[in-house]
Amino acid sequence: MPLGGIRLFTTSSTATHADLLKEHESQNGQRQSKPRVIFSGIQPTGIPHLGNYLGALSNWVKLQNTASPSDELLFSIVGWHALTLPQNPQKLREARMDILAVLLAIGIDPDRAVIFHQDHNPNHTELAWIFNCITPMGKLRRMTTWKSRLATSRNMGEEDAVDVDDGGLNLGLFAYPVLQAADILAYRATHVPVGDDQTQHLELCRVIADQFNRNFKGMEKLFPLPIQLNTPSKRILSLRDPTSKMSKSAPDTSSRILLTDPPSTIANKIRSAVTDSIPGITYDPVNRPGTANLLTILAACNYDNEDVQETAGRYVGKNHGALKKDLTEAVVELLKGPREKFEKLRTETGYLEQIAQAGAEKARSRSEATMVEVKKRVGLA
Repeated sequence: MPLGGIRLFTTSSTATHADLLKEHESQNGQRQSKPRVIFSGIQPTGIPHLGNYLGALSNWVKLQNTASPSDELLFSIVGWHALTLPQNPQKLREARMDILAVLLAIGIDPDRAVIFHQDHNPNHTELAWIFNCITPMGKLRRMTTWKSRLATSRNMGEEDAVDVDDGGLNLGLFAYPVLQAADILAYRATHVPVGDDQTQHLELCRVIADQFNRNFKGMEKLFPLPIQLNTPSKRILSLRDPTSKMSKSAPDTSSRILLTDPPSTIANKIRSAVTDSIPGITYDPVNRPGTANLLTILAACNYDNEDVQETAGRYVGKNHGALKKDLTEAVVELLKGPREKFEKLRTETGYLEQIAQAGAEKARSRSEATMVEVKKRVGLA
C-alpha cells in the first residue's frame, strides 16, 4: 500500500506520524517472509450489483487464487453492520443466505478461505466494546461514511452528505468503524482489501490498534497495524445518474445491474443507461460521465482491466448503440457463470448452513486466542 494514500491521525496519546511510518515500513519489509492474515467483509443488504463485483468481490477471488499457501484469508458477512440502518427481519434472513451463496458462486473456496457470518462470532462485539472504551468521540465525528450512509438511506445524493441532518443518527451507525476495527483485529489481520471509501476507517483501525498496544503492554505488541490492499478496482457509477456510485439502495432499479439479473434485464438496463448527445465515443469522465461509465465497465468486464483509454480507442467513429451492444454482451458473459451457480446453490439451504457453521467454528477458534490475551491485558482475566 502506498503510504501516501493514508492520512494518519496523530494526538498526544497515540503514535506520532513518524512512529506509524516506522511501523508501516517494518511491516512492509516483512511482507514476503511472514504469512499474511487477510480479512474483509460484506454487508448482507441485498444481491450484490455489478459495481460490488468489479470493485471488491472479484478481487477477493484474485487474492484467494494468488495468495501464498501460508496466507490466511477470512471473508465475513457482516450482519451486525447491516443493523445500523433499519432492516426488514425476514428480508435480512434471506439476504444473509443470498450473500453466502453469492460468495461461493463467484469462486470463494471454503477449503481455502474462512467464510462466516460475523454474528456467529460474539468475539467481534466483545472486542468492539473494549475498543469503544479507548476511542475518543472526536475521531468518530471525523468519519464521513456515516454521513453518506445516512444520506443514501434518505434517497439523498452524495453531494448532500456533508450537510445531512444527524437527528436520526443512531449510536450503532456512528460507532460502526469501531466494530469494523474489531472485525479486523479479532484475527490480528495484517492486510485488508477495501475500497477508497473505507480508507478512513482503516486509518482509525490502525490508530485503535496502536492505542491498545500502548495502553496495555505485554512482552510484544498484540495487534499489527493492518495494511490496506489497494487491489485494482473500478468505481462503477449509476446507469441512471452517472454522478453517483451504483447502489443497491437507489430507488430506481434500472440504475444497477444485479449479479442475478437475466440477460434480457441486463440488456434493458444498459439500453436505458444515461449517456449524452455528443457525437462519437470518447472517455471524458468530467464532461461525459455516462459514456465514461459505460467504457469503464466494458474495460473491466471484457479485457481484464484494460486501460479504459484503449477501450475508448476501439470506438472511434462509432456511436452509443454500438458501445451498448458490446457492453451488454460482455456483462451477460461475465455474470453467466456466477448467476447459474447462485441459482443452484440458493436452493441448497442445508449445504449453505453447513458452510456457515464450519466457517464460524474456524473464526471463533482463530479469534479466541486474541480475546484471551486481550482480557488478560485489560484486567478481565
